[in-house]
Parts: sequence; structure tokens; C-alpha cells
Amino acid sequence: MVSDNPYVIVGGGLAGAKAAETLREEGFEGRIVLIGDERELPYERPPLSKGYLLGDDERSGAYVHEEGWYGEKQVDLRTGRRVTKLDRGAHEVEFEDGERLGYAKLLLTTGASPRRLRIEGNQLDGVNYLRRLGHTDKLRESLSAGGRVVVVGAGWIGLETAAAARAKYGCEVTVIEPQPTPLHAVLGPELGNVFGDLHRKHGVEFRFGTGVTEFTGSGKVSGVRTDDGTELPADTVIVGVGARPNNELAEESGLAVDGQNGGVVVDAQLRTADPDVYAAGDVASFPSARYGRNIRVEHWANALNGGPLAARAMLGKDVTYTDLPYFFTDQYDLGMEYTGWFAPGGYDQVVLRGDVEGLAFYAFWVGGDRVVAGMHVNLWDDGIGPVQELINSEQPVDTARLADTSVPIADSLKS
Repeated sequence: MVSDNPYVIVGGGLAGAKAAETLREEGFEGRIVLIGDERELPYERPPLSKGYLLGDDERSGAYVHEEGWYGEKQVDLRTGRRVTKLDRGAHEVEFEDGERLGYAKLLLTTGASPRRLRIEGNQLDGVNYLRRLGHTDKLRESLSAGGRVVVVGAGWIGLETAAAARAKYGCEVTVIEPQPTPLHAVLGPELGNVFGDLHRKHGVEFRFGTGVTEFTGSGKVSGVRTDDGTELPADTVIVGVGARPNNELAEESGLAVDGQNGGVVVDAQLRTADPDVYAAGDVASFPSARYGRNIRVEHWANALNGGPLAARAMLGKDVTYTDLPYFFTDQYDLGMEYTGWFAPGGYDQVVLRGDVEGLAFYAFWVGGDRVVAGMHVNLWDDGIGPVQELINSEQPVDTARLADTSVPIADSLKS
């Protein structure tokens, strides 16, 4: 390895851009190369299904930094370049055109890609997957024409785009979901029904327990065929059935990939088994002492926090990644913040506090008398802070007091 090789960041999203920023803030004076495969400045992804899709935010508002920032900070930003190989022995990455670039330290922030349905008609015009700004540009144009929208998947992307299609663009919206409630794997049936009722009140139709077998049409999508033989007419289809980590570079170079969640295995400093290679954001599978296992988190805050921590670790700082997963959503008149994590079956009960029907409440997922995750809906005065404090305390709670709105949340801990 040549000592004057740069610190290289592969992945031009939020995690990568914040890592580059942190390297400079921490006093690193060496070369930094930030590589993205899109011809865009690094940007944040929540606006894709929120403010930018709704037309409330400018396109440039998604960018992590203005264009001039990279030159001012002497960050060599290379957009529209795809890295196809990681040669750890030579300390080099290889681009699609065969060019090679050496590195002293390497950070993988390659993110994730939408899971695609392998069914007939998947390539028809009008079938949309949402991961890039260009995807949102195309979807906005399609929704602006109105008509009938079929959303496949009642997860966060599916529900946020359904809300936009219905409330902003006035489309007829049907959501198809194989599980019995929206957000079934994320929130469980107790809270999934809250979101289902919200969408129904705004005219969205759900088809639960239903799968999709084909997209029909000639050139452009015209319908969605379900596994019960029904064909739903569709002018626009939005598919939101999860994401897979972009772990190919790591796996092909011999780095460990988590067999359960697909992420690149890292330690608490976000370092792989190779001491000069790190991973952060959607692609990283990191150990959580709190939850007793490796987890992979696709939420915005994981990129926001993980990129900077990896940068500090690359500089030899004594750091440990302990940030709680965090997520937020806005759908119609519902604003929500969620924090924590649980595996399937990883909680015993859900404790509700406040006015659920009035959409002003807290929910706490409790496992073994301890809060493992929680959220609030439209309670912005106190927000998510009290929930994070309960989780971080790792102390048992009195669930009766936790549900009692006359008792401060902090006072629900058992003495």
C-alpha cells in the first residue's frame, strides 16, 4: 500500500457525503475521493417519497451539500462512476471502464436497491420502483396525469406513495399486500391497522392476503393481475416490496456478508474483517449490544449517523456505534416518529398511551418488561425523546404507569 493513497468512499448518498464532511471536520488533510454511480450530487432519500414527490420541496433541497462545497473542502467527487471490483490485496478499487484507484482506507456506503418482482410485465412502462431522484421525477409525471394507481406492498414506501397519489394528485388508489395489515412486519397488527384505517378514510382501497402474478399491458401497463385471478385496471403501478443491500463489492472480495440480513458484516466501529475497509448505512450489518445480535437498518438516520462514525473510526478515533434506529413518516394529517428495533416475535405486548382514534398517542413495544421500540403520532411537544430514554435505560417498566397519561413517561420505570 502506498501511504499517500486517498481515503476512498464508494457510494454517493447521505452516508458517504456525511463521512467525507466528517473527515474534514476532524482535521483530515489527505485526499478524499467520493464516488457515486448516479450523475447527481449526493442526496438524501426521504424526499423521494415525501416532500419532493408531493411537490412541496425543491429538487435541490434533497442534496446533502451544494455543488461548491466539494471543491471548497477538496473532496474529489466523482459522479456517474460505478465501481465494479474491490481488490483488497492491492488496496485498489476498479471502475466499470477498467480504471483503478488505490486507497489507504475504504468506506463502503453502497446502500440498497429495490427488490424487484420477477413476474411477467415487470418491464412495462408505468411500473415504478422508487430509489432515485430520477424515479421520483418519472413518478410525479405519471401521477400528475391522474387515473388509477395500484401500489404493490403496504410498507413505508407503499403507504407514503399511496398517500401522495391520493391526497396530492387525486388518483384512485388500490394497495395490494400479502400480509393481513399494513406494516405488518414492522409494527405488527396492533399498529398496522391504525395506518390502514387512516388510508381508508382518505379513499384508499386495500386488498390484504393477496399476491401479484402479472402486470398486463402492451408497452405500457394497463392492469395488475392478482393470485386470485382478479385483474385490477392500472394507469400507474408503484412497487414497494423492500430493498436488498448492495453488498456485491464486499462479497466478491471475500468479506463476510450476514446470512440473515444480507449486510456487510462490521464490528462496533463499522470496520470489516479487513482493517482498512469499513461499511456504513443501508449496506452494513453491525452488532447491537442492546438487541444482542447484528442488525441492518435502512432508515435515514442510520446513514446520517453511521457515515460520520465510520469516518472517525477510519481516523483511529475510539468510537462505538450505539445510535438507536430512527424513522419518521408523514401521511395525510399523520406525522410519526419511530425509534428502536425488534426481531419478529421480539416483543410481548404493545402499550398504547393517549388517543389512538384521534391520532395523538404513543406506542411502546415491550419485551421482557423493557421497551425495545416505540413511536409517537402527532405528539410533537415531547416527541420521540422520552421513548429513546426508556430504550437506552434498558430498565424494566411498569406497563400500567406507561399507559397512564397522567404519569410522566420517565416515571414509568420500575423502582
